[in-house]
Amino acid sequence: MTATIARDEETLVSSLQLLDTRLRWLSSWMIHNANHIREKVDGLKVGGHQASCASMTAIMSALYFHALRPQDKVAVKPHAGPVLHAIHYLLGNQSRELMERFRGLGGVQSYPSRTKDTVPVDFSTGSVGLGVAITAFSSLVQDYLIAHGQVKEEDAGRMIALMGDAELDEGNIYECLIEGYKHDLRNCWWIVDYNRQSLDATTADRMFRRFDDIFETCGWRVVTLKYGKLQQEAFRRPGGKALEEWIDSCPNAEFSALTYQGGAAWRERLLTDIGRKAHVRKLLDSFDDDALARLMTNLGGHCIETLIEAFDAADDDKPTLFIAYTVKGFGLPLAGHKDNHSGMMNPAQMEQLRTGLGIEEGQEWEAWGGLGDNVAAQLKAFVEASPLARKAAEATAPAVPIPARLPVPDGAEQSTQAAFGKILLDLAKSGEELADRIVTTAPDVTQTTNLGAFVNQRGLFRRQELADVFHKAKIPSAQKWAQHAAGQHIELGIAENNFFIMLAALGLSAPHFGTRLMPVGTVYDPFIARGLDALNYGCYQDSRFLLVGTPSGITLAAEGGAHQSINTPLIGMGQPNLTCFEPAFADELTAMMRWSFEHMQQPEGSSVYLRLSTRSIPQVVREDDTWEADALKGGYWLRKPAPGAEAAIVFSGVVAPEALAAWEQLADDIPGLGLLNVTSPDLLHRGWSAQRAARWTGQEAKPCHAASLLAELSPGAGLITVLDGAPAALSWLGGVSGMQVSPLGIDRFGQTGNLPDLYRTYRLDADAIVEAAAELFLGD
Repeated sequence: MTATIARDEETLVSSLQLLDTRLRWLSSWMIHNANHIREKVDGLKVGGHQASCASMTAIMSALYFHALRPQDKVAVKPHAGPVLHAIHYLLGNQSRELMERFRGLGGVQSYPSRTKDTVPVDFSTGSVGLGVAITAFSSLVQDYLIAHGQVKEEDAGRMIALMGDAELDEGNIYECLIEGYKHDLRNCWWIVDYNRQSLDATTADRMFRRFDDIFETCGWRVVTLKYGKLQQEAFRRPGGKALEEWIDSCPNAEFSALTYQGGAAWRERLLTDIGRKAHVRKLLDSFDDDALARLMTNLGGHCIETLIEAFDAADDDKPTLFIAYTVKGFGLPLAGHKDNHSGMMNPAQMEQLRTGLGIEEGQEWEAWGGLGDNVAAQLKAFVEASPLARKAAEATAPAVPIPARLPVPDGAEQSTQAAFGKILLDLAKSGEELADRIVTTAPDVTQTTNLGAFVNQRGLFRRQELADVFHKAKIPSAQKWAQHAAGQHIELGIAENNFFIMLAALGLSAPHFGTRLMPVGTVYDPFIARGLDALNYGCYQDSRFLLVGTPSGITLAAEGGAHQSINTPLIGMGQPNLTCFEPAFADELTAMMRWSFEHMQQPEGSSVYLRLSTRSIPQVVREDDTWEADALKGGYWLRKPAPGAEAAIVFSGVVAPEALAAWEQLADDIPGLGLLNVTSPDLLHRGWSAQRAARWTGQEAKPCHAASLLAELSPGAGLITVLDGAPAALSWLGGVSGMQVSPLGIDRFGQTGNLPDLYRTYRLDADAIVEAAAELFLGD
């Protein structure tokens, strides 16, 4: 390739055009190397998305090396991940070694990952749509921090999502739009790579023509980048108007097929359709076939001049949707083919591309290969002078001090949900820094999950203060939710996806903005499953938050099966980067919350999930606090077994009264019977798994807490496990030391009823535990 870089505006455009080509080559070569050159040991396709990368390279060149400011943050379209790595390769942040291992162990990840990639990644992406929505919620978090004096208004960045057009099929996009409108969203750009092809087919024409209305109704500016400068110039020539009208009316599938077929096909079709119109034939004859193909695919999303003009013009804080028309696979031999999503160039095609770019064989990985020394030096200097090159590393936020103890709520009988509200209220009234850093949120269940007292004390966040009409009218209400910029509760609608993405954005405040928040979110425990993809998304990028699922289980008796959670203990156990507790008593919950606020700040910490209940149960009287350390490891003996005891009842959470009652009935019949309170099946199972993994890796196998607890029993002891949830959450304990287990729990949908009836029907009551003991230990 030969090129001459001029100065000023021309320098900018020509430099970005060269970068567009470099990114297309490097991303294509990275994928090609993984699939055709690197040795395969399993015979499976490695994969990658050359076409999806090629449709984004001009957009990402103009964005990253011109429009992007150091304070801006970007969520990159999942399938354009190789382009992001190519950008950082040119910046010197990425190594050839890791790119050569693309989609291999220890190499560049398939999709941008905050936790697994070594280059700067603002937002993990992969589950389509979620990486888009989080930019809006991150902008809301930024506004929260500005209002609370943690970020300066003049330092506000744009939260930018690069998205494929098929992501607009995702429902969470529209849930996010509605929430953003409620909160007066600003400083957010969404850039749509409108290549009109998804995985299976070309996208529907009819719906896309409505997106302008949808976004504008929600307060967004919509900027459509349909035509590049070559097309705009042609439209101004005689016959150009007819050509423009033809393009506007051409169905997506037809446009893609003609793009793949090339210049001769374009000419034949255009002459057939509009060749008899005035001046059209003469206009088409002024282009040879190659030039005509370039003209017809000179869409706005591939035209550097069009892109930088659009980005420069959006110089305010209004949320903006850029619809950038592109060609999937632009510049590659598979451009436009309907199967190109997962397709890739064969070696002969790759060789042809390399030769056309003037890249010598063996120099494929050279950052500036094929440019010539002079142009390469100038382009390298251009990249090094870009704002992106000056972007600082993510901040390390100071730790928030945590009190040595949190006060335990008073009450001989109370539920864990009520205790949770009291603990937060005590914090809200305190002068602790922790209280100022807590920010709560809920999907329209603030009152019913016991956040109301905290909100009464600390207020509801709004950038502009809103009057409480009921308060002004002196109408009595338990809700005294002052809405102002200093408020610490962010109220959301009932879309659980929004809730979890909001938590994810709040939990990234430390690395994103250099200031630490303590997000606490409450949701009805059954509906965790409705936002499970978004919860997993937040955990995958190591966001830190405290999730409270309440109420839980069939203990919410009168509500029936739709509102009764069954498998959430298994979700808590199975979700990486999430530690799950299920407290039975208020003092346990208090200790867990304090532990959580510390754990959320540790480098090796995680988010935390508390599974709570509305059932008020008698609290136990403690002789001392020796139980606490074990409880925070996952379990402790509420009634310690005699040495070598032959049996134990094992329970979690709200069924504590039934477990205690059964223990009292059985204690005389089964000498030394123990009562084990499992406060975290998650931590116990994790420790057991780690112990076994140590054996396999040749490391010292240290005793796990589950094994230490069960060592109090005889090796052949039997266990009766019981919890208001999936029995598998506890029944695995039998495998720790080879003990026989009789598991009680819920493995089917519940129904409405009163609590005694449901506990009896689903075998959670004391009688069921006694009967299980009789079968297991007494042979009855």
